[in-house]
Amino acid sequence: MLITTTELVQGRNYQVLGLVRGSTVQSKHIGKDLLAGFKNMVGGELNAYTEMLNEAREIATERMVAQATSFGADAIVAVRFASAGIMDGAAEVMAYGTAVKLL
Repeated sequence: MLITTTELVQGRNYQVLGLVRGSTVQSKHIGKDLLAGFKNMVGGELNAYTEMLNEAREIATERMVAQATSFGADAIVAVRFASAGIMDGAAEVMAYGTAVKLL
């Protein structure tokens, strides 16, 4: 499955199949949340949250690809990611794009 942030696949035409998306809500357990709170007071990267969001992006992408595959897609173009805080220590990550059939 070709996944691209561009709207065109160079040298290829395609048929648009529709919007596809995948999302997940992730959180860290209380211990890592407390450690991140201490780190927040002194500054620097919050590694536990970086790992959480990287994992969430992977899950969201896998779910988006699964939906595109069910449409019979060869590629997903114009892929974007969005995230939103749901509550302290939890975030939703969404991947979305346009499923296409390459011609």
